[in-house]
Amino acid sequence: MVLHQLKTRGISSEKILSAFSQVHRHLFVPEAYAGYAYHDRPLPIGEGQTISQPYMVAEMTQLLDPVPGDRVLEIGTGSGYQTAILSFLGAVVYTIERNGLLLENAEKVFRRIGMKNISSMTGDGTIGWEEHAPYDGIIVTAGSPDVPPALLKQLAPGGRLVIPVGPRSSQSLKLYKRTGSGIISSEHGGCVFVPLVGKHGWPAEG
Repeated sequence: MVLHQLKTRGISSEKILSAFSQVHRHLFVPEAYAGYAYHDRPLPIGEGQTISQPYMVAEMTQLLDPVPGDRVLEIGTGSGYQTAILSFLGAVVYTIERNGLLLENAEKVFRRIGMKNISSMTGDGTIGWEEHAPYDGIIVTAGSPDVPPALLKQLAPGGRLVIPVGPRSSQSLKLYKRTGSGIISSEHGGCVFVPLVGKHGWPAEG
């Protein structure tokens, strides 16, 4: 997976490649899909949600570029795979998941593999987690119609926000940086994520 799906497609950070070699994706997928865990594809994790393809997780991590000790806010814990990658890289991770069952399952895996620098909560990720702000990095693992203003507000000077932005059907992966002269943004290709549901995201269906 690391050689053929990540390294050959532009993931050049050795620390990120090492993290993907040592954080085992099969631990974060339902047993029925374990045989597909290292394929370059998203997989169902229940509750209508998915674990992103390995390349997309790596691309977002490389854009975020966390260093040990960084305070990182993750919106959308999901399976916990992205969370574990960030934790392995030495970030202090605060992660929010809207679905309590998914969060409970992810927390079980964190305990199983001994990840201790992770704080988690069930809630609306579109309003962030102000109690622990500001953050050196914020990563959103669901597609948003626009950038939630609370997330930009909670970004530290020099901090980065990685988020898929666009309609429900497809998004553009965007990177926002807080600089001394304000927020600057850049685009990094198309992507398709499940909708970001919340006050500053999409309304819940049904």
